[in-house]
Amino acid sequence: MSIKSIALAAATIAATASVASADNYFAFGERLDSNSVLELGLVRAESAGIVEIYDFSKGEVGQLLGTEAVNAGANADVKVNVGIRPKQDVIALLKVDGQTVAQRDYDIND
Repeated sequence: MSIKSIALAAATIAATASVASADNYFAFGERLDSNSVLELGLVRAESAGIVEIYDFSKGEVGQLLGTEAVNAGANADVKVNVGIRPKQDVIALLKVDGQTVAQRDYDIND
């Protein structure tokens, strides 16, 4: 294999890796109904991970309210049981291998 072929293969792998890391996201809007189970809709993760919901009423990550495991790829209709209906904003963090790979803050509808 020539040096040119090796460089091309390395560039292809690097491009693929950067595309894969962009595959982590929350597809639903920015508002959620105030329920004990928050419906996040579609969550996409590059690998199996976990969604964590935290209080975000003061504009910073507060108390952990609930978690839900997700699989690699598209996870339709993700729902997280938070116990008590939140009255203030929350933030969802998608973690893969302990690292936050996506986040979305939500306004809560009363």
